[in-house]
Amino acid sequence: MRSRAKRASPALSTSGRSSVRRASAPAISSRIVASEVIGQWFTIRGLVTPLLALLCLGIFATTFSTGAFPAILPELARGGALADWQVGLVAGAFGFARMAADIPIGLFLTHHLRRAVVVGPCVLAVGVLVLTSGGTFPVLVLGRLLMGVGHALGMVGGLTAILRYRTGWSLASALNAYEFSAMIGILCGTVLVGALPSSLSWNRALLVTCAPQLLGILTLPALLRALSRSDAPGPRPLFARQAAAGPDAPGAPITPALVLAFVAGGAIAVAYSTVEQFSIPLRGSRELGLERAGVARLLVVMQVFDIAALLPLGVLADRRGTVPVLVAVLLVMAAASALVGFGTLPVVAAGCALYGLGMAGWMLPLGVLRRETPQEHVAWRTGLYRVCVDGGIFLGPFLAGLRGAGHARILTGVWAAALALTGLLFLLRERRRP
Repeated sequence: MRSRAKRASPALSTSGRSSVRRASAPAISSRIVASEVIGQWFTIRGLVTPLLALLCLGIFATTFSTGAFPAILPELARGGALADWQVGLVAGAFGFARMAADIPIGLFLTHHLRRAVVVGPCVLAVGVLVLTSGGTFPVLVLGRLLMGVGHALGMVGGLTAILRYRTGWSLASALNAYEFSAMIGILCGTVLVGALPSSLSWNRALLVTCAPQLLGILTLPALLRALSRSDAPGPRPLFARQAAAGPDAPGAPITPALVLAFVAGGAIAVAYSTVEQFSIPLRGSRELGLERAGVARLLVVMQVFDIAALLPLGVLADRRGTVPVLVAVLLVMAAASALVGFGTLPVVAAGCALYGLGMAGWMLPLGVLRRETPQEHVAWRTGLYRVCVDGGIFLGPFLAGLRGAGHARILTGVWAAALALTGLLFLLRERRRP
């Protein structure tokens, strides 16, 4: 597909460049525009398939709650008279549930992908109802746990479908299109909860914001039809590490690049969750004097930059290589963590913008994982990878809550150093790669 796009874009070839240099200024502009339009047409036409479109629609609908929750966290803490460690536990329970469920889900998805995509949105909806019931601290934690399990089923299921069948013309672009849809949902959730009247209680505001989750449930029949041939017929074990069985089944060696991909996913997750679910909401509310709308605006800055960079970054990774782009992402996120953790309000806003650019590479470690993993082991290793990611999402706000809001900036500095170190290790590894 890429060769077709190159043939249709003379400005990208050697002869095309020489002819452009001899052309006038209007001709230069027209040729550049034409080449870009044709290149984007082939990219979009090859990328969008019915399965990917339905997966993207489902993750879009289910991530409204993810975007809305950080903005209502200060009100939840005040309304429940929660201590900092309780706030951290409520925020981190979502990631803890995903972390605990990822390995069973990965084993389950090996043969039961279609069942998982049905159960996930339903469990998530139940979790939202429990959380917004406005109960005591244990009820709030239970609601977040259920939301985490439901989100894990949907997310790991979608990623497994993409990694297993390589939906579209390019893996990195398909993964980033999936993440793009998730970020659009998160952004819409943040904007919607920030636009609701401040007189509306936090639980009612969250319930209204999560209403689009019904769209994901309504599209399940179409998604099941798209996945009708994904699981082989006949009896299959409930949990399995690989699709093939027996002594002749291919193995899955553990390589240094694979280990670094897991480390990178965990480092990105723990830094991101500390900033999004603790530092920005609580530091913004207590130190920077921001209300719900102000906290939501900072989160929107992060998400807008994330969304703007997602698809271009996926195309760049396909053309230039996943690892060089991932190294740049890790270094950018390290700088952004320091800005958000230690800066004044304008510096924090700049850090949020950089964080968004870095988070556009959230899916890049999966490209390394797929390169190092046989197809039969994709579901199992995807679930194992998500343990690192969701473990980081849990540990970020949980550890920040244990330290207290006044010391959370120390953790952001630690995570910034971890991101930079991981990026450098990746760079050294790839330079030694034969």
